[in-house]
Amino acid sequence: MKKPLRIGLVGYGFMGRTHSNAFRKAGNFFDLDYEPVLAAVCARDAAKAKAFADNWGYQSIETDWRKLVERDDIDLIDIASPNNTHAEVAIAAAKAGKMIMCEKPLSMDGPEGVKMVKAVEKAGVPNMVWYNYRRVPAVTLAHQLIAEGRLGKIFHYRAKFLQDWTISKDLPQGGAALWRLDAKVAGSGVTGDLLAHCIDTALWLNGHISSVNAMTETFIKERKHTLTGKTQKVEIDDACTFMGRFENGSLANFESTRYARGHKALYTFEINGENASIAWDLHDLHRLQYFDYKDESKLRGWRSIHVTDGEHPYMKNWWVPGLQIGYEHSFVHQFADFVLAIGKGEKPRPSFRDALDTQYVCDAVLKSAHTNKWEKVAKAK
Repeated sequence: MKKPLRIGLVGYGFMGRTHSNAFRKAGNFFDLDYEPVLAAVCARDAAKAKAFADNWGYQSIETDWRKLVERDDIDLIDIASPNNTHAEVAIAAAKAGKMIMCEKPLSMDGPEGVKMVKAVEKAGVPNMVWYNYRRVPAVTLAHQLIAEGRLGKIFHYRAKFLQDWTISKDLPQGGAALWRLDAKVAGSGVTGDLLAHCIDTALWLNGHISSVNAMTETFIKERKHTLTGKTQKVEIDDACTFMGRFENGSLANFESTRYARGHKALYTFEINGENASIAWDLHDLHRLQYFDYKDESKLRGWRSIHVTDGEHPYMKNWWVPGLQIGYEHSFVHQFADFVLAIGKGEKPRPSFRDALDTQYVCDAVLKSAHTNKWEKVAKAK
């Protein structure tokens, strides 16, 4: 008989939905040692928490996350609340001996992230950060091909994440819906929200980024705050571009903005090596573009690999070859990997310590944009 894994979710927004879907679906498609149990959801608004619980099948609700953490019938705390809550909830959960999954970015900044890493490692509790793009099968396949040495020496890594939803000057900042525009809650703008995904993927695929040179821009300087009704200075970055150097000698070029009209969620990366190149696009997420210089010259060119075969990462757990899956499945894969890891006594990845490395890059990027200088990137010790 499978052991129950009793989950307590903090937050019921967009990420709360993606996580809840993963909790419900993982056991249907993966052979897990644990049976996920949706024990409780926590949010300040009891009525909304109840509606969310009824919709997703949570057994109970809480309006104080401290009570959720203290409950003996909770094994795993999943943090899907705004960024400025991550550290306090995670540290308390670690002290209570709970397993922890936390939305990205790990923390508001590196020093806060260090406290979180120390807390989970001192407690010895399994921990993971929801950098879900690692679990898109095409991205996982890219990781495998790089690990096999098919690209050879890497020369370039370039990535971008473009959106357009904050262009209107009439859009307010703050509150439950727009906390990502409030630096006191989000920590940063596109750097921590969008570029953090690009950076995590890059570190996973290509190793440590050692130095960066960045620029940021806040295009609309003032917005009305939802909670106060007053017009206040906007302190998050609307756009960020940075160059960097990886420890392996390759060059980095990253761009992110919420002011790219016509783009809702364009996340792409391309990696160029001495033997081959790889490219991926979130809008066509089940395909991996691959160029191999070793191909016969008259047939040499970019090939589009339809990542749906049973030999491809994760795909044997889903449908027959040729039938693709989507965005939500990356969360199912990540939760399944978490459960499989703890069942084997292994450490789930990316861990809080892994995510701290991403946070250090974000910190260096924001610092560089302020100093107009190259900045070195710290490394999680």
